[in-house]
Amino acid sequence: ERKEQEDAYVRLAREALEYHVQTGERLALPDGLPQEFYENKAGAFVSLKIDGSLRGCIGTIMPTQSCIGEEIIENAISAAVRDHRFSPVTEEELPLLTYSVDILGEPETIQSEDQLDVKRYGVIVQAGLKRGLLLPDLIGVDTPQEQVRIALEKAGIPPYANYSMERFEV
Repeated sequence: ERKEQEDAYVRLAREALEYHVQTGERLALPDGLPQEFYENKAGAFVSLKIDGSLRGCIGTIMPTQSCIGEEIIENAISAAVRDHRFSPVTEEELPLLTYSVDILGEPETIQSEDQLDVKRYGVIVQAGLKRGLLLPDLIGVDTPQEQVRIALEKAGIPPYANYSMERFEV
């Protein structure tokens, strides 16, 4: 019954991940998806959870594939097997996974944390080649200050460093 409730984004991520875990192959982009999957490009994040705990999350800030559909396929596979914080997803875990897919809007430069809203915007911080991103509306992240602190930590940027910030919607 769960599968009927999935939207096209989540269904594609699940099919790509399951296909890869079972065969080692990359799913070909299926026909019959909404037009934007073939026509638009965007960064995308695929997050995997088991019983509410993170099991893998990989994403792209800017598009790296030819279209949103390919971006989702690539990042679903990466979330399953290339998130260095976790061992690769096993076949036994497939029925336990829950998926979320976030399609990133165009990032815009901001001058201060006052321009953030943790429910509406994600944040990207950058200093030199180091870059960190935090998605919006995460449980336990209640203030822009926390959001920026966590993004800096993920990027390995010290809080006193000179860094730039961008915000984006998903």
